[in-house]
Amino acid sequence: MQQDAQSSPPFFPGFRALDIEAGGVRFAGVTGGAGSPLLLLHGFPETHIAWRKVAPSLSRHHTVIIPDLPGYGASRPHAMTPRWSKRRVGQALVALMKALGHERFALAGHDRGARAGYRLVLDHPGTVARFASLAVIPTLDALQGVDHHFARKNYHWFLMAQEPAIAEAMLAAAPDAVLDREFASKNAAGAEVIEDAAREAYRAAFRDPAVRHAMCEDYRAAVGEDLVADQADRDAGRKLDCPVLALWPRAQEMPGRSPPAEIWKQWAEDVSSAVTTGHHLQAEDRPEEVIAALLPFFHDAHAS
Repeated sequence: MQQDAQSSPPFFPGFRALDIEAGGVRFAGVTGGAGSPLLLLHGFPETHIAWRKVAPSLSRHHTVIIPDLPGYGASRPHAMTPRWSKRRVGQALVALMKALGHERFALAGHDRGARAGYRLVLDHPGTVARFASLAVIPTLDALQGVDHHFARKNYHWFLMAQEPAIAEAMLAAAPDAVLDREFASKNAAGAEVIEDAAREAYRAAFRDPAVRHAMCEDYRAAVGEDLVADQADRDAGRKLDCPVLALWPRAQEMPGRSPPAEIWKQWAEDVSSAVTTGHHLQAEDRPEEVIAALLPFFHDAHAS
């Protein structure tokens, strides 16, 4: 797809804006390219623009769909109850892809997007051709390995999971400072990783109380509904029914834990792995390495 750069969405020249109702959400984001469909999901505390450095290369081979997750950025759920667990997010994303004409697709998710992604694969067998998890192991395994080192670095997991509305009130006190701390903790404080325009776009989203509330609900679901769903699948022996790529950032250490690929092998029969040399925000920190890993993995995904 070619489109005049002046009419393109910010950060995505040649793409078009995504604005569509599906699954109880008014989805925002971008789409572009041609070929087999590839859904890209961002993480916390970002929006769809997390993929801006990677999407142009992927769009030469795939029809790329990049939404804001429900409640994040400009994607607006019509109701916040029941809570937007990863199961409910996955249902909405499947509805989004069907509304765009894609019954089967490939999927790459980073951070929270990867958690929504693997839940979608588990709940909708036969829907996803290939799944790439960036910087994430399943929530059940992540929480089973929590220690004081993890808790200190990832304090937001536990702050934001507190019952409403104490977390929302605390985040509202200094939203820009909270956001900047998250980026700094992931070695993304400088403009070489997140340029000023992107940082301002992230700040604009995070300043919205509705977005912060949706993010808190995301983390509440992680230690509630999502954890229960993971445990049920582990107990039942259910596994992802597609090839999985575990793409891990070298600087994101897990002392005393099994390698991420070994953990993923408990969840899928076909697991491959690769490592990026930087930090957590892989698509922003090491975009060329992400492209080099994803393109061969997703090659001919529609035939998988």
